Amino acid sequence: MIKKYQYKLRTFINASHAIRWSDGQGAIHPHTWELVLEIIPPVESTSEVVKFEDIELLVQNYLQKYAGQTLNDIAPFRTINPTLENFADVLFDELTGALDVIHFQLVQLDLGESAKRFYSISLAD
Repeated sequence: MIKKYQYKLRTFINASHAIRWSDGQGAIHPHTWELVLEIIPPVESTSEVVKFEDIELLVQNYLQKYAGQTLNDIAPFRTINPTLENFADVLFDELTGALDVIHFQLVQLDLGESAKRFYSISLAD
């Protein structure tokens, strides 16, 4: 049996957005976005104790630029439609880079704009 080791972290940010439609822009409305990150530790640390606080602090520091903001006013969403799918794609790429600094790999990100609506991005096998 081969074991796969990974961590799962859940966090929330409050941010608003307005979807751009072909006939104009919808109303700006708020969400409490829920993020669930599945991350793999560096191979050499699978037997070490990981300080969750360090990982959580890194993720929270990264997400601060979105907290309390309207996504439409922040790059790259001035030009990219700030849909659930596009927000998840940007977060996946940017969090991958942020976690790489501490040698962790993001393998899946679930982003929810409500308790019922989630979008998931993961690395292909």
